[in-house]
Amino acid sequence: MKTRLLGRSGLEVSAQGLGCMGMSAFYGTASNDSEAKAVLDRALDLGVTFLDTSDMYGPHTNEELLGRLIAGRRERFAIATKFGILFDPKEPTKRGICGRPDYVKSACDASLARLNIDTIDLYYQHRVDPAVPIEDTVGAMADLVAAGKVRYLGLSEAGTTTLRRAAAVHPIAALQTEYSLWTRDPEDRSGIPGDNDEQPSPSILETCRDLGIGFVAYSPLGRGFLTGAIKSRADFEPGDFRLMNPRFSKENFAKNLELVAGLEDIARHRSCSAAQLALAWVMAQGDDIVPIPGTRSVARLEENASAADMVLSPEERAAIDMIMPPGAAHGLRYQAASMAALDRNS
Repeated sequence: MKTRLLGRSGLEVSAQGLGCMGMSAFYGTASNDSEAKAVLDRALDLGVTFLDTSDMYGPHTNEELLGRLIAGRRERFAIATKFGILFDPKEPTKRGICGRPDYVKSACDASLARLNIDTIDLYYQHRVDPAVPIEDTVGAMADLVAAGKVRYLGLSEAGTTTLRRAAAVHPIAALQTEYSLWTRDPEDRSGIPGDNDEQPSPSILETCRDLGIGFVAYSPLGRGFLTGAIKSRADFEPGDFRLMNPRFSKENFAKNLELVAGLEDIARHRSCSAAQLALAWVMAQGDDIVPIPGTRSVARLEENASAADMVLSPEERAAIDMIMPPGAAHGLRYQAASMAALDRNS
């Protein structure tokens, strides 16, 4: 596995990372330690050493799992985790967001303890807190860097204005945002030129490049949908949160399957899987983009990792764009409440 630099930060990671969320949360039955260890062992063999987690996965259990599995070999991994999404113990379906400086520091200490490490390589604010100036949150995160508890800072699902304000306080190494063939929001240039010839607003990707911020693409396989392995809602385990996701609803499921069928046709001509084609497309959008597909399967890990060596021709990229242009997916990517928590401050 080759490596990629996240922007101009100096943080070098494997060109493809491993999203660890599904090992513990949201996708049905959690992995046991032996299953998860097999995936991490093979990831090391393949050079996939950039691991992504969060304190809210479980909550807490995913960090604890990784803490057990990386013990004795921590230096071989780049560990990214996140803070900022709160659960209400009395109502588990309710979420809150917190970016207060005192909370930032206590959350970091708790993550370090669960991961059983001294330093977090990349520490993200999971969601921007609209009630706290981003300067205050990033200022507290910068204090963690000065204290040696964190190496690099990141934000997740932050808008362009927020990115600029944050970067003015401390260098931001990476923005983590959903990006795939059926979620192409980071390409969107929200402004439209008018009669006065004003330029469109820069996209998220353009802003990241302007500021020297790397881009980490989560859910690059559309939460598994773009692999072609999901054929019906019956394929999900009870409790899988995707069943509540608008794109997986009864109304949208069949329409989105048609999009994947087109992707599978191109993949057959290329003699690869739809998953490999989808990942190769994400990686082809720039050498500053690092996708972090998640899996609980060694076979899927191997399949995903091999996509890092694929080079798509201009003709293949055009064919993919024709089948799955921006906005092609049917349904929002989250339920309304979760969509409202995304920072689109541009």
